[in-house]
Amino acid sequence: MRNLLLRCLLLCSLALLAGCPKSASKGTALDEVQYGYSAAIRWGDFEGAWNLVDPKVRKEHPLTDIDFSRYKQVQISGYRELGASTVGEGDVVRDIEIGVINRNTLAERTVRYRERWHYDEAARTWWLVSGLPDLWGE
Repeated sequence: MRNLLLRCLLLCSLALLAGCPKSASKGTALDEVQYGYSAAIRWGDFEGAWNLVDPKVRKEHPLTDIDFSRYKQVQISGYRELGASTVGEGDVVRDIEIGVINRNTLAERTVRYRERWHYDEAARTWWLVSGLPDLWGE
């Protein structure tokens, strides 16, 4: 009886595992990386968001400690996608509206930002190629 119960549990477990996806599609992977990026921005984790920027872009346009300290002067009050489209060789562009509060003056303003995401076949991941948002309009 015990062996029969164990076999049934094993078969049920195998049946459940068979229904699990083997690998994430590019679309699902994009959704996941964009969700992680937007969460990092919303919570003010610009160092974490920086890790999702294409390594080539990070090398060509490195951010300094002063740059990161500027991001600590603001708090994000909102992050909203306004629209998305596919451009070029499969890149995805998203228009974003970000609510920004200056921590010193408590003044709130809205910044529009365009993200551009590129799929890296070699790394099998999506990278942000547009860099972090410019919250100061420079």
